[in-house]
Amino acid sequence: MPKAELVWSDAAADIHRVVVGALANNVYVVRCRRTGFGVLIDAADDAPRLRELAIELGVRLILQTHGHADHVGAMDELRRQGYPVWAHPGDAALYPDFDETLDDGQVIDVGDLRLRTIHTPGHTPGSVCFRVDGAPVLFSGDTLFPGGPGATSYAGGDFALIIRSIDERLMATCGDDVIVWPGHGAPTTIGTERPHRDEWVARGW
Repeated sequence: MPKAELVWSDAAADIHRVVVGALANNVYVVRCRRTGFGVLIDAADDAPRLRELAIELGVRLILQTHGHADHVGAMDELRRQGYPVWAHPGDAALYPDFDETLDDGQVIDVGDLRLRTIHTPGHTPGSVCFRVDGAPVLFSGDTLFPGGPGATSYAGGDFALIIRSIDERLMATCGDDVIVWPGHGAPTTIGTERPHRDEWVARGW
């Protein structure tokens, strides 16, 4: 079983990534280097592999960016194994169950790290992103990808709303150097995507 890839680190944090499932979902673990305390972002699929990763990297809880099926495939199994799941109530209808509510602006302490919750509706009503305080790191779920916003053609999707979320909640608050780690595919930066915002609006997706 391939180990997680260390994709970013600084003096305080490590970020590890594995890719799982038929839709090649990114699963991230953010870990405080001093304390070893980790959180897993999106329990997408392959529960045995994620359980092994969680043990290896000191994961204590799971944060969900949204409730689409490809992002929650391992969630129930990991909950049964003692990992509490935190999710935004806007997607409550999409989750079988979860343990703690994520609110806009809520800060999750991960050892010495602080992950800040940013409610970014549009892909789903309860979509959230997570920013690591003091680091140029943003986990965007399916809100922002290289080349534009996430799909809004599913039930609960809203293109105008996802553009507003990206404008007001991400681009207005993040510098160009912020690395965007999306729910699928390669990372990008706010600075790479910012100049193309009007193109996305013109094409309508």
